[in-house]
Amino acid sequence: MKIGYTCGVYDLFHVGHLNILKAAKSMCDHLIVGITVDELVSYKGKKTVIPYEDRAKIVEAIRYVDTVVPQTSVDKVEACRRLKYDVLFVGDDWYGHDSWKSYEAALGEMGVKVVYFPYTSHVSTSSLKDILKEHKDV
Repeated sequence: MKIGYTCGVYDLFHVGHLNILKAAKSMCDHLIVGITVDELVSYKGKKTVIPYEDRAKIVEAIRYVDTVVPQTSVDKVEACRRLKYDVLFVGDDWYGHDSWKSYEAALGEMGVKVVYFPYTSHVSTSSLKDILKEHKDV
């Protein structure tokens, strides 16, 4: 059985999130999704619109997702040791970043492949938040 893993905040769930989950599930037998906890999001200086518990429930309801776990650390190697996944799925907006090159090397030594999926360019949580700000008086 091939176990896949992907993670993210999944705030204001949109079609880009769905695209990654659908593509990831097509490449593994069991898909684990790490949902970033509120404390980790705030550590990055950001804030979610939807609290962790609700974001986790939304992602759990997606048919492509087999297991949802809290993401309490950004360390993908530690997550692999804990969850024992075979392939890590991530958006290609991270491709080539130094931290991801490091993850690729460390995970490669563990026999884990990193797969980059095309970023859905026409939508993002940030763009949705901007739209909401523009329309807050409507």
